[in-house]
Amino acid sequence: MNPIRKPFSKDPLFPFDFVYKDTKSPERELPDHLHDRYEFVYVYEGQGTMFIDQKFYDMCKGNLFIIPGNSIHRAFPDPINPVTSTAVFFSPSLFPHEQLDDSYSHLRCFELAKKRKQYKLETSDQLQLSTEAVLDDIQHELGLKSPGYRHAISLHLQQWLLRINRHVISTHSDDLEDVRIGPQWMKEILHYIAKHPNADLGLAALAQQASVTGAHFSRVFKQLTGMNVTDYVNAKRIVQAKELLNDTDENISLIAEQCGFESLPHFHRIFKRITGVTPGTYKRGKT
Repeated sequence: MNPIRKPFSKDPLFPFDFVYKDTKSPERELPDHLHDRYEFVYVYEGQGTMFIDQKFYDMCKGNLFIIPGNSIHRAFPDPINPVTSTAVFFSPSLFPHEQLDDSYSHLRCFELAKKRKQYKLETSDQLQLSTEAVLDDIQHELGLKSPGYRHAISLHLQQWLLRINRHVISTHSDDLEDVRIGPQWMKEILHYIAKHPNADLGLAALAQQASVTGAHFSRVFKQLTGMNVTDYVNAKRIVQAKELLNDTDENISLIAEQCGFESLPHFHRIFKRITGVTPGTYKRGKT
Protein backbone atom coordinates (compact mmCIF):
# COMPACT_ATOMS: atom_id res chain seq x y z
CA MET A 1 0.00 0.00 0.00
CA ASN A 2 1.34 3.44 -0.92
CA PRO A 3 -0.93 5.62 1.21
CA ILE A 4 -2.14 8.95 -0.04
CA ARG A 5 -1.25 11.73 2.39
CA LYS A 6 -3.11 14.98 1.94
CA PRO A 7 -0.48 17.70 1.32
CA PHE A 8 -1.05 20.31 4.02
CA SER A 9 0.62 23.66 4.52
CA LYS A 10 3.74 23.56 6.66
CA ASP A 11 3.04 26.66 8.75
CA PRO A 12 3.13 25.40 12.39
CA LEU A 13 1.59 28.64 13.66
CA PHE A 14 -1.40 28.42 11.33
CA PRO A 15 -2.36 24.77 10.77
CA PHE A 16 -5.26 25.48 8.42
CA ASP A 17 -6.06 24.45 4.83
CA PHE A 18 -9.03 25.26 2.63
CA VAL A 19 -10.36 23.90 -0.68
CA TYR A 20 -13.15 26.18 -1.84
CA LYS A 21 -16.07 25.13 -4.07
CA ASP A 22 -14.21 22.33 -5.80
CA THR A 23 -15.98 20.02 -8.25
CA LYS A 24 -14.25 16.67 -8.59
CA SER A 25 -14.84 13.90 -11.06
CA PRO A 26 -14.34 10.33 -9.79
CA GLU A 27 -10.92 10.34 -11.49
CA ARG A 28 -9.75 13.44 -9.55
CA GLU A 29 -10.99 12.38 -6.12
CA LEU A 30 -8.28 11.34 -3.66
CA PRO A 31 -8.13 7.61 -2.95
CA ASP A 32 -8.78 6.33 0.56
CA HIS A 33 -6.78 8.40 3.01
CA LEU A 34 -6.46 9.43 6.63
CA HIS A 35 -4.70 12.31 8.37
CA ASP A 36 -4.39 13.99 11.76
CA ARG A 37 -6.27 17.12 10.72
CA TYR A 38 -9.92 17.66 11.60
CA GLU A 39 -12.04 18.12 8.49
CA PHE A 40 -15.39 19.53 7.38
CA VAL A 41 -16.85 18.89 3.94
CA TYR A 42 -19.84 21.04 2.97
CA VAL A 43 -21.83 20.10 -0.14
CA TYR A 44 -23.28 22.84 -2.39
CA GLU A 45 -24.68 20.67 -5.14
CA GLY A 46 -24.33 17.36 -6.95
CA GLN A 47 -24.49 13.78 -5.77
CA GLY A 48 -22.15 11.08 -4.60
CA THR A 49 -21.29 8.72 -1.77
CA MET A 50 -19.07 9.40 1.24
CA PHE A 51 -17.31 6.59 3.10
CA ILE A 52 -16.15 7.53 6.62
CA ASP A 53 -14.74 5.12 9.20
CA GLN A 54 -17.10 2.21 8.60
CA LYS A 55 -20.23 3.80 7.15
CA PHE A 56 -21.53 4.94 3.77
CA TYR A 57 -23.55 8.12 3.28
CA ASP A 58 -25.35 9.73 0.37
CA MET A 59 -24.02 13.19 -0.50
CA CYS A 60 -26.37 15.97 -1.56
CA LYS A 61 -26.94 19.71 -1.25
CA GLY A 62 -26.69 21.08 2.30
CA ASN A 63 -24.93 18.06 3.81
CA LEU A 64 -22.07 18.76 6.21
CA PHE A 65 -19.63 15.94 6.91
CA ILE A 66 -17.76 16.04 10.20
CA ILE A 67 -14.55 14.00 9.94
CA PRO A 68 -12.40 13.64 13.08
CA GLY A 69 -8.65 13.25 12.72
CA ASN A 70 -7.38 9.75 11.89
CA SER A 71 -10.64 8.63 10.27
CA ILE A 72 -10.42 6.59 7.07
CA HIS A 73 -12.53 8.36 4.49
CA ARG A 74 -13.12 8.82 0.80
CA ALA A 75 -15.67 10.54 -1.43
CA PHE A 76 -17.13 8.91 -4.53
CA PRO A 77 -18.59 11.68 -6.76
CA ASP A 78 -21.38 10.78 -9.14
CA PRO A 79 -19.90 10.64 -12.66
CA ILE A 80 -22.91 12.41 -14.19
CA ASN A 81 -23.68 14.95 -11.46
CA PRO A 82 -20.47 15.30 -9.39
CA VAL A 83 -20.41 16.99 -6.02
CA THR A 84 -19.27 20.58 -5.61
CA SER A 85 -18.00 21.09 -2.07
CA THR A 86 -15.73 23.07 0.22
CA ALA A 87 -13.30 21.21 2.48
CA VAL A 88 -11.87 22.76 5.65
CA PHE A 89 -8.85 21.20 7.38
CA PHE A 90 -7.42 22.38 10.69
CA SER A 91 -5.51 21.31 13.77
CA PRO A 92 -6.88 21.92 17.30
CA SER A 93 -3.69 23.89 18.01
CA LEU A 94 -5.21 26.66 15.88
CA PHE A 95 -7.35 27.67 18.86
CA PRO A 96 -6.17 29.25 22.12
CA HIS A 97 -6.00 26.87 25.06
CA GLU A 98 -7.87 29.18 27.43
CA GLN A 99 -11.57 28.39 27.67
CA LEU A 100 -14.09 30.80 29.15
CA ASP A 101 -16.61 28.01 29.71
CA ASP A 102 -15.37 24.68 31.08
CA SER A 103 -18.39 22.90 29.62
CA TYR A 104 -17.64 24.00 26.04
CA SER A 105 -15.16 22.56 23.58
CA HIS A 106 -14.54 23.80 20.05
CA LEU A 107 -14.26 20.15 18.98
CA ARG A 108 -17.49 18.97 20.59
CA CYS A 109 -19.14 18.12 17.25
CA PHE A 110 -16.15 15.94 16.32
CA GLU A 111 -16.18 14.22 19.71
CA LEU A 112 -19.89 13.45 19.36
CA ALA A 113 -19.47 12.29 15.76
CA LYS A 114 -16.79 9.84 16.82
CA LYS A 115 -18.74 8.66 19.86
CA ARG A 116 -21.97 8.17 17.90
CA LYS A 117 -20.23 6.90 14.75
CA GLN A 118 -22.35 9.46 12.91
CA TYR A 119 -20.43 11.76 10.57
CA LYS A 120 -23.16 13.31 8.43
CA LEU A 121 -25.07 16.38 9.59
CA GLU A 122 -28.36 17.37 7.99
CA THR A 123 -28.19 21.15 8.25
CA SER A 124 -31.12 23.49 8.76
CA ASP A 125 -31.76 26.28 6.25
CA GLN A 126 -30.33 28.77 8.75
CA LEU A 127 -27.17 26.73 9.30
CA GLN A 128 -26.72 26.31 5.53
CA LEU A 129 -26.89 30.08 5.03
CA SER A 130 -24.47 30.81 7.87
CA THR A 131 -22.13 28.04 6.69
CA GLU A 132 -21.97 29.38 3.15
CA ALA A 133 -21.44 32.92 4.47
CA VAL A 134 -18.55 31.82 6.71
CA LEU A 135 -16.90 29.87 3.91
CA ASP A 136 -17.23 32.88 1.60
CA ASP A 137 -15.66 35.10 4.28
CA ILE A 138 -12.75 32.71 4.77
CA GLN A 139 -12.14 32.57 1.01
CA HIS A 140 -12.22 36.38 0.91
CA GLU A 141 -9.62 36.63 3.70
CA LEU A 142 -7.37 34.10 1.99
CA GLY A 143 -7.63 36.00 -1.27
CA LEU A 144 -6.74 39.41 0.15
CA LYS A 145 -4.29 38.32 2.87
CA SER A 146 -4.74 41.67 4.60
CA PRO A 147 -2.94 42.22 7.94
CA GLY A 148 -4.57 40.00 10.54
CA TYR A 149 -6.15 37.62 8.01
CA ARG A 150 -5.05 34.53 9.94
CA HIS A 151 -6.67 35.89 13.08
CA ALA A 152 -9.83 36.72 11.13
CA ILE A 153 -10.01 33.18 9.71
CA SER A 154 -9.55 31.71 13.20
CA LEU A 155 -12.42 33.85 14.51
CA HIS A 156 -14.68 32.88 11.58
CA LEU A 157 -13.91 29.22 12.21
CA GLN A 158 -14.61 29.49 15.94
CA GLN A 159 -17.96 31.19 15.32
CA TRP A 160 -18.90 28.53 12.78
CA LEU A 161 -17.90 25.75 15.18
CA LEU A 162 -20.09 27.33 17.86
CA ARG A 163 -23.13 27.25 15.53
CA ILE A 164 -22.41 23.66 14.50
CA ASN A 165 -21.88 22.50 18.09
CA ARG A 166 -25.14 24.06 19.24
CA HIS A 167 -26.99 22.49 16.31
CA VAL A 168 -25.50 19.04 16.97
CA ILE A 169 -26.23 19.16 20.69
CA SER A 170 -29.82 20.36 20.20
CA THR A 171 -30.71 17.92 17.42
CA HIS A 172 -29.71 14.34 18.17
CA SER A 173 -30.76 12.93 14.81
CA ASP A 174 -31.25 9.25 14.09
CA ASP A 175 -28.59 7.28 12.28
CA LEU A 176 -28.27 8.79 8.80
CA GLU A 177 -26.31 5.94 7.28
CA ASP A 178 -27.94 5.07 3.97
CA VAL A 179 -29.12 1.47 4.24
CA ARG A 180 -29.33 1.22 0.44
CA ILE A 181 -25.54 1.43 0.05
CA GLY A 182 -24.02 -2.05 0.07
CA PRO A 183 -25.24 -5.43 1.31
CA GLN A 184 -25.95 -6.06 4.99
CA TRP A 185 -23.02 -8.46 5.32
CA MET A 186 -20.68 -5.65 4.28
CA LYS A 187 -21.91 -3.40 7.08
CA GLU A 188 -21.58 -6.23 9.59
CA ILE A 189 -18.03 -6.99 8.46
CA LEU A 190 -16.96 -3.35 8.78
CA HIS A 191 -18.30 -3.27 12.34
CA TYR A 192 -16.57 -6.57 13.09
CA ILE A 193 -13.21 -5.27 11.86
CA ALA A 194 -13.57 -2.17 14.03
CA LYS A 195 -14.41 -4.19 17.15
CA HIS A 196 -11.88 -7.03 16.71
CA PRO A 197 -8.58 -5.60 15.41
CA ASN A 198 -6.53 -8.51 16.76
CA ALA A 199 -8.72 -11.25 15.21
CA ASP A 200 -7.95 -13.09 11.98
CA LEU A 201 -8.98 -10.42 9.47
CA GLY A 202 -7.62 -12.03 6.35
CA LEU A 203 -9.72 -12.21 3.20
CA ALA A 204 -10.51 -15.91 3.60
CA ALA A 205 -11.64 -15.57 7.23
CA LEU A 206 -13.78 -12.51 6.57
CA ALA A 207 -15.38 -14.02 3.46
CA GLN A 208 -16.24 -17.16 5.42
CA GLN A 209 -17.82 -15.07 8.18
CA ALA A 210 -19.85 -13.17 5.57
CA SER A 211 -20.89 -16.46 3.91
CA VAL A 212 -19.75 -15.31 0.46
CA THR A 213 -16.92 -16.39 -1.79
CA GLY A 214 -13.53 -14.75 -1.44
CA ALA A 215 -13.70 -13.35 -4.97
CA HIS A 216 -17.15 -11.80 -4.39
CA PHE A 217 -16.12 -10.41 -1.00
CA SER A 218 -12.98 -8.84 -2.45
CA ARG A 219 -14.84 -7.31 -5.41
CA VAL A 220 -17.64 -5.75 -3.32
CA PHE A 221 -15.25 -4.53 -0.61
CA LYS A 222 -13.04 -2.78 -3.15
CA GLN A 223 -16.01 -1.31 -5.01
CA LEU A 224 -17.59 0.20 -1.90
CA THR A 225 -14.56 1.35 0.13
CA GLY A 226 -12.05 1.97 -2.63
CA MET A 227 -9.55 -0.21 -0.72
CA ASN A 228 -8.55 -3.84 -0.74
CA VAL A 229 -9.11 -5.80 2.47
CA THR A 230 -5.47 -5.87 3.61
CA ASP A 231 -4.98 -2.11 3.18
CA TYR A 232 -8.22 -1.33 5.02
CA VAL A 233 -7.43 -3.65 7.94
CA ASN A 234 -3.91 -2.24 8.25
CA ALA A 235 -5.25 1.32 8.24
CA LYS A 236 -7.85 0.52 10.94
CA ARG A 237 -5.19 -1.15 13.09
CA ILE A 238 -2.90 1.85 12.73
CA VAL A 239 -5.73 4.21 13.74
CA GLN A 240 -6.22 2.20 16.94
CA ALA A 241 -2.46 2.04 17.53
CA LYS A 242 -2.21 5.83 17.27
CA GLU A 243 -4.99 6.21 19.84
CA LEU A 244 -3.18 3.85 22.24
CA LEU A 245 0.14 5.63 21.68
CA ASN A 246 -1.58 8.93 22.45
CA ASP A 247 -3.72 7.90 25.40
CA THR A 248 -1.87 5.15 27.28
CA ASP A 249 1.58 4.41 28.70
CA GLU A 250 1.65 0.86 27.34
CA ASN A 251 4.84 -0.15 25.58
CA ILE A 252 4.97 -0.32 21.81
CA SER A 253 5.34 -4.10 21.71
CA LEU A 254 2.12 -4.61 23.68
CA ILE A 255 0.26 -2.08 21.51
CA ALA A 256 1.39 -3.93 18.39
CA GLU A 257 0.01 -7.17 19.81
CA GLN A 258 -3.29 -5.60 20.89
CA CYS A 259 -3.78 -4.15 17.42
CA GLY A 260 -3.31 -7.50 15.69
CA PHE A 261 0.18 -7.17 14.20
CA GLU A 262 2.05 -10.46 13.88
CA SER A 263 5.38 -9.03 15.06
CA LEU A 264 6.98 -5.79 16.23
CA PRO A 265 8.99 -5.34 13.00
CA HIS A 266 5.78 -5.80 10.99
CA PHE A 267 4.07 -3.15 13.12
CA HIS A 268 6.97 -0.71 12.65
CA ARG A 269 6.98 -1.28 8.90
CA ILE A 270 3.21 -0.76 8.42
CA PHE A 271 3.06 2.18 10.84
CA LYS A 272 5.84 4.06 9.05
CA ARG A 273 4.42 3.23 5.64
CA ILE A 274 1.04 4.73 6.53
CA THR A 275 2.03 7.63 8.81
CA GLY A 276 5.50 8.48 7.57
CA VAL A 277 7.07 8.10 11.04
CA THR A 278 7.91 5.23 13.40
CA PRO A 279 5.67 4.42 16.40
CA GLY A 280 8.39 5.68 18.77
CA THR A 281 8.73 8.99 16.94
CA TYR A 282 4.96 9.40 16.86
CA LYS A 283 4.64 8.74 20.62
CA ARG A 284 7.47 11.13 21.50
CA GLY A 285 5.89 13.81 19.34
CA LYS A 286 2.60 13.53 21.28
CA THR A 287 4.13 13.77 24.75
